[in-house]
Order: sequence, then structure tokens, then C-alpha cells
Amino acid sequence: MAQAREQSRRQLLAAAQRLSALGLNQGTAGNLSLRLGDGLLITPSSLPCERMGTEDLVELDANGRVRQAAPGRRPSSEWRLHADLLRSRPEVGAVVHCHSIRATALACHGRGIPPFHYMVVQAGGADIRCAAYATFGGQELSDRALEALRARRACLLAHHGQVTLGRDLDQAVALALEVETLAQMYLEALRLGEPPLLEAAEMARVAARMAELNYGAADPAGS
Repeated sequence: MAQAREQSRRQLLAAAQRLSALGLNQGTAGNLSLRLGDGLLITPSSLPCERMGTEDLVELDANGRVRQAAPGRRPSSEWRLHADLLRSRPEVGAVVHCHSIRATALACHGRGIPPFHYMVVQAGGADIRCAAYATFGGQELSDRALEALRARRACLLAHHGQVTLGRDLDQAVALALEVETLAQMYLEALRLGEPPLLEAAEMARVAARMAELNYGAADPAGS
């Protein structure tokens, strides 16, 4: 049991460092969590990943109460978001929240990502919604994110960033990178005006084809 917990800590730290290396998070922005038994492991508050060690990660129960933390370490201020998502979405094993630049630029305009490109389906549906704004770290933000993530595995948070879900950390991080890439492509397409959108029937065909091929992160989304 102790060995498995230490392995989970190493995985979460490595994922946080990868987000930073990919440029999806900067400084102390963003947070990640990993399902751990009937609770979760989450990155700490106000600590850049380059200064983070496995001992700095915080273990919470399913309701967000601290089970284990190093002296002076607190869970990310977004622990409610992570705890609520993992509790309500049993198919999800990991949650990534980041402030990637292009996805956040769209979110600052309250814009999601419409079906301008077939790869939007990777997020679990025909579009990537943008949750209405709420103050960071609060229950209202968590509630609005859960609604935006209904039948989806990614959403934007207005004036804030993006959230992705995965069966594991690798999938959640890969999807965060895909969302940022789609945001960049959408912003470039908007230079020429609003791009034409793919019809719902075509997006459904794409989803079915991806499921047949087990393509990338295209696992069925939870409802």
C-alpha cells in the first residue's frame, strides 16, 4: 500500500512537471489530482512545480478533508473542483486544471470551442463549452464546471483557464494539450472570420469512427 501511494505521488509530480514543460502552466498556476482509493492526491497551493517534491503533495478524502500533508502544505485552492469531479464521475481517474494561454484567451471572452474542426470530438462531444465565471476556489466555480463538463471531458472556465478529465494522468494531460492546440487553431481561423462549422451528424460520425479505432483520448464521455 505504501509503495503504491509513493508511485502515485511520483506520477502526479511528473505530470505537473510535464504541464510546465509543455507551457500549459506557468509559475504556481493550475493544479492536478489523481484518484487514490476512496480519496485523491492533489498538488499543493502556491508552490511552483520546479520546487515541488513528492512529499509536498496532499492527500484528501472524497469530501476534501486532509488525510496527509507535510507541515505547512495546503491543498490547491481548487480542491473542491477536483473532489467534486472525482466523486461525481467514477470513470475519471485524473483531473487537470491549467491556465494555458490560448484556451484562456478564448475563456476571457466567454467563448468555448465550437465544431470548427473534427478533433473537437476528443473532448467527448461536438463542442467544448465555456463555464460561466465564478471566483476561483469556491463551490460556485466547481458547480459551473461540473455543468459545463456534462457528457464532456474538457471545458473552459470563463476568465480563468481549462479543465480536462482522463482515465489516468497521461490521458488528462494529453487532452489538455489537445484543447490548447484546438484553441490556437480556432483563434487563427477567426482571423479570417467565423469559420464554418461541421454539422452534428458529421461530428457523430467522427466520434463513432474514433471509438472504432480507439483513437487517442476518444473514450466515451460520462453523462
